[in-house]
Amino acid sequence: MANSRTLIGLLDTPGASRDALARLIGREHFAVFAAVSADALPDDVALVVAHVRAVERGDWAMLAARWPTIVISETRLDGDLLQAVDAGVVDYLVEPEGHGDILRRLIERSIEHHRLSQEHARDRQRLAELNESLETHLAMLRLDQQAGWQIQRKLLPANPVTLNGVRAEYYLAPSLYLSGDFLDVQRCDARYSFFYFVDVSGHGASSAFVTVLLKYLSNRWLTQWWSQEAATFPARCLTELNRELLETGIGKHATVFAGVLDHEQHYLHYSLGAQMPMPFLQVGGDVSVLSGEGPPVGLFPHVEFPTYGCSLPERFRLWLCSDGILECLQGDTLDQRLDALQGRIASCASVDALKDGLVLGDELPDDLTMMTLSGFDHA
Repeated sequence: MANSRTLIGLLDTPGASRDALARLIGREHFAVFAAVSADALPDDVALVVAHVRAVERGDWAMLAARWPTIVISETRLDGDLLQAVDAGVVDYLVEPEGHGDILRRLIERSIEHHRLSQEHARDRQRLAELNESLETHLAMLRLDQQAGWQIQRKLLPANPVTLNGVRAEYYLAPSLYLSGDFLDVQRCDARYSFFYFVDVSGHGASSAFVTVLLKYLSNRWLTQWWSQEAATFPARCLTELNRELLETGIGKHATVFAGVLDHEQHYLHYSLGAQMPMPFLQVGGDVSVLSGEGPPVGLFPHVEFPTYGCSLPERFRLWLCSDGILECLQGDTLDQRLDALQGRIASCASVDALKDGLVLGDELPDDLTMMTLSGFDHA
């Protein structure tokens, strides 16, 4: 509905007909400014009612572009009326003096439609600006994420890497740019090496930051290495990581498998926090699942992480996979997919061979990481 005393411009030749039309329009909440040309109308006119005889044929487009315009005429067969309609006027009325109520309704409706059209135009402009800003910020975020992935990739060990006769190789593919999966293999001394395999909950930057924290902590743990406590070292690392994650308060937890390899005694000391799937030990043609269980890391305070161990032959292959691999295997249930994974591992001799047998789409639904440790007979 038009506002109180909305100013309406009336273009018509002076005379009784124009005066009668001005009185007809000017009832209730409209004020009328009558003129013989558009140049004489004030800028605050909300709408123009123009008689076909008062506007040249070539001026209709300019008038309609400046104000919402209703054209009036005494006959429907008026050629100028058709010219005005083609030029973009919002509406027309024949014999306006006999249809005063209709004319005022047309004016009210046209003003309201014009107001809504202006609001929509402003909204579209604002939306276009917001979209442009969003695209700019997304591009910046994409560049930041790509840079973050390059930094995160630099924190990973060499691939492959051989420590004290044990060879480690891996494949790590983030579902987006940054990964919540991480792994490391480091030499403790001439007899022992330490490794861990972690899957942080969620995706993106916050999960990736946890892996950076873990890299820092693992370096600190190794400065405190004491070979007499090799068996309990993995569990102590998980206990400290659990405390650190809880203290950060970021709501992140992780599944972790951590181990210490005794290259002299051919023995694996390990601890785990809700690792899924459990590591597979491949010896010759046999593939078995390592035993053990433990709580997730970063969820519960004052938990104890278990200590496990097993002997290893001279030639073995230990497989560790993040749960993202289960999305790339066929099977309706978790047990079926774990069986499929174990079967594939039995026929594979490398990470690349296992990867080539997976069903990988254009986009990974989750971070995908695989790692093997084999030896002790590598030079």
